[in-house]
Amino acid sequence: MGPVIPKLVVIGYVLFSFANSVYAGVTSSFIRSEWPSVDIPLDNEVFEIPSGYNAPEQVHITQGDYDGKAVIIIWVTPIEPGSNQDMENQRKTGNHEIEYMPYMNEVVPFKQYLYRYPTPYAASESSSPLWYAVRRASAHIIVLSSYSPFVKYTPQYEWLEAEFKKVDRKKTPWLIVIMHTPIYNSNSAHYMEGESMRAAFESWFVQYKVDVIFAGHVHAYERSYRISNIHYNITGGISYPVPDKSAPVYITVGDGGNQEGLASRFNDPQPDYSAFREASYGHSTLAIMNKTHAFYHWNRNDDGKKVATDAFVLQNQYWNKSSKKETEKELYAHNRPDSRT
Repeated sequence: MGPVIPKLVVIGYVLFSFANSVYAGVTSSFIRSEWPSVDIPLDNEVFEIPSGYNAPEQVHITQGDYDGKAVIIIWVTPIEPGSNQDMENQRKTGNHEIEYMPYMNEVVPFKQYLYRYPTPYAASESSSPLWYAVRRASAHIIVLSSYSPFVKYTPQYEWLEAEFKKVDRKKTPWLIVIMHTPIYNSNSAHYMEGESMRAAFESWFVQYKVDVIFAGHVHAYERSYRISNIHYNITGGISYPVPDKSAPVYITVGDGGNQEGLASRFNDPQPDYSAFREASYGHSTLAIMNKTHAFYHWNRNDDGKKVATDAFVLQNQYWNKSSKKETEKELYAHNRPDSRT
C-alpha cells in the first residue's frame, strides 16, 4: 500500500493544477510589425476635400431621444484637411475632452465638447450632456462620465441610481454601460485609475445584472471574466475580485488608434480576472441575436487587414437565470499560435 499514497498525491496535484488553469487568461504574444505607428500624410487621398458646394467633411449621427425615434445630425464643412467620414455613435467624454488649460485661459472643462457634440441627455432626465441613457432596439445603454463628480449625493450618482430603476428587461433585455476609464485594467498604463468609480458603482452593476461594460482610455485591448469586488469595505471582506455570475464582462477597447501610440506593457503575472489581452490596434463588434444570446468579436487591425482574434458568446444576465455558470466560448484566442498563457 506504500506506493499508492504518492500516486494519489501526484494525481491530486495534477487535477488541482488543471482545475486552476481552466480559466487561465491569455496574454497575446503578437507584436506589431511597425513601431511606432506612422501618421497618414496630410496629402493622402483620404484627406481630400469632398466635391460639391459646402459638402460636409464629417457627418455625425447620434440618437436624438430616449427611445430611438429621433436622431441628431451634425456636420463639419471643410476648412482644413481632415477625414471624410460618416459615423453613428453614442458619445462619451474622456480625459482628452476636459481641456482644462489655465495657461490659455481655458478654465471651463469640456467646453469644446459641449459646444460641438450634442447628446440626448434631457430625454433621460439627466442634468448634464456628459451622462445620459438611450434605449436602442433591444438594449438599454447607459453612458457615464469618468471625469465628472460621481460619488454619493452628486448629480451623476443620483441620476444613475434613478436610471437603473427605470430599466425594463422585458422591453430592453440587454443592459450595457459605456465609460471612458476602465474599472478592471491590468495594463501598466492608467492602472487603478478607475478604482474610485468601481467603489461607487460596482455594486449596482451586479445588483442590476449589467451584461457588459465597455471602456477605452488604455490604448490596448483587454476582456475580463465575470467578476466583482463588492464585499470589501475597508474594515473587512474579500479585497480582491472573485468570480460572480451576476457581474458584467468588462471590455477595454481603447485600441482604435492615437498619436500617443499603444500601451504595450501589461502587468505580469496576468490577474485571474483577465481573460484575454493584447497591445495592438483593433475594433470590436457586438451582434445581439435575441434576448438571450449575443456574439462578440474583437478583430486586430494589422496593416489594413482584419484579423479575428478574440470572440465569445455573451449570455444575457436577466434571461439566463437558470444558468448556473456562464459558458464563454473562446472561438479564437486560446487556440491561436500567437497566444500564450
